[in-house]
Amino acid sequence: LRVSGLSAGGSGETYKLYANFDNIAGLTVRSKVTMAGVTIGKVTAIDLDRDSFTGRVTMEIQKGVNNLPVDSTASILTAGLLGEKYIGITVGGEEDLLKDGGTVHDTQSALVLEDLIGKFLINSVNKEAK
Repeated sequence: LRVSGLSAGGSGETYKLYANFDNIAGLTVRSKVTMAGVTIGKVTAIDLDRDSFTGRVTMEIQKGVNNLPVDSTASILTAGLLGEKYIGITVGGEEDLLKDGGTVHDTQSALVLEDLIGKFLINSVNKEAK
């Protein structure tokens, strides 16, 4: 359990934040939420937002990290080239802070390797056709 980043018991008090992503490819419940490389929480739920047709991610953040500005950014990142997906939070500069139940509006979706390969192949074929 310790090697995988999971823990058997609770790790103290937390609060919830939400974020919507166009593509969550590979992100799972219990994925880490980090800031500056330090784990500050975890993903507790992933749902489809039926209004915007985006992936809605619920995160539990440690109560000690209660000073995140409202213009902070949430990005889906990959550990290594083909490793696990996790959420990285980049701090913004606003004075107003995210509160329990708040939403991170500035998000960057997962980079999907298959999509990149497909675009590369299409561009290669188009160049050869000219």
